[in-house]
Amino acid sequence: MLPTENRLRRREDFATAVRRGRRAGRPLLVVHLRSGETDPHVTGETLPAPRAGFVVSKAVGGAVVRTAVKRRLRHLVRDRLALLPPGSLVVVRALPGAGDADHAQLARDLDAALRRLLGGGAR
Repeated sequence: MLPTENRLRRREDFATAVRRGRRAGRPLLVVHLRSGETDPHVTGETLPAPRAGFVVSKAVGGAVVRTAVKRRLRHLVRDRLALLPPGSLVVVRALPGAGDADHAQLARDLDAALRRLLGGGAR
């Protein structure tokens, strides 16, 4: 389970991450990252913990499949919270192939997307 202080809940936060953040696409998912370090409204001394949210549409599968994908993604992101800069907003959007993917495939795509966003890797 993702701790409460690390969850994205407000629509505005999702919109900020998607519209103003950087994006990295992979075959199974798309990751949007809005770094807290670049947000002029956040003071440098009191940066909040990084927060993550998930978007899993009906294109991924039925309710049972969508819930399973969300749980896998939450577990994967929880293990990678330490990599994210303080105050950052992350939105992980599952693509239709994510419903058939196993845990290792989702982890591989998530790691590749985060590496590209955090390390500034080439496309």
